[in-house]
Amino acid sequence: VHMSIVEISQATRAPEDLIMAWVSEGVLSPAGSSPEDWRFSGDSLRRAKTAAHLTHDLELNVPGVALALDLLDEIAQLRARLNIK
Repeated sequence: VHMSIVEISQATRAPEDLIMAWVSEGVLSPAGSSPEDWRFSGDSLRRAKTAAHLTHDLELNVPGVALALDLLDEIAQLRARLNIK
């Protein structure tokens, strides 16, 4: 799945300027050099939906969303390590 900024904005109900802020903060990593050329993967869609929930439900700002997603990723990695052993 590859989505444009308009499509990911519609899918997450997040304004395009917020998605651009997430990209600049490192929350999302689209392919492409400019917002018009950006293409978001399915994983980016999942992260963007989570970011939108954190923004709306917990009223986190952009750096807070980035930190929360990093911590959620770390928890998932730790859980995966525990399940392997």
